[in-house]
Amino acid sequence: EAAKRAGAERVRNAVPLGILDPFYTHDAIATLRRRVDIEIEMHAHDDLGMATANTLAAARAGATHLNTTVNGLGERCGNAPLEEVVLGLHLCQGIGTGIDLAGSPDISQRVAVASGRPLAWQKSIVGEGAFTHEAGIHVDGLLKDPANYQGFDPRLVGRRHRVVLGKHSGARAVQQVMA
Repeated sequence: EAAKRAGAERVRNAVPLGILDPFYTHDAIATLRRRVDIEIEMHAHDDLGMATANTLAAARAGATHLNTTVNGLGERCGNAPLEEVVLGLHLCQGIGTGIDLAGSPDISQRVAVASGRPLAWQKSIVGEGAFTHEAGIHVDGLLKDPANYQGFDPRLVGRRHRVVLGKHSGARAVQQVMA
């Protein structure tokens, strides 16, 4: 309230230690939203692996601006990844951002190269392993109905399913790869 009276148009909830949980974040932002009519910005770090969850919780509670970075780059453990927050807003909260994620793999790779910070194989959405299936039960389920082992169509983020052969592969995976 004091910030607004002083002329501020926005307050920033910065969590540089990255130690909040999404339940606390939601409650704190919701309380602020109820008390004052001002734009609220969320800036989450990923020290506990919850930057995306905290950012989505803040959005649900009424935050109007969300800080993100491509690939989650930032101090120490990084910030909320743009690709995760945008997809989370769309799929989990029905909030459109106007951001087309189809170019995410290319942008992610460019940022990884430019920053000298390679993407982890298992990085959600943009990592090479995100839509790669090896385990027999996963491949069989995926071939029967992609929704069995993918929460969203990978084409949404410019990707596609990939079946690879390995020690966990079953007959369906071998058939699929050979076909």
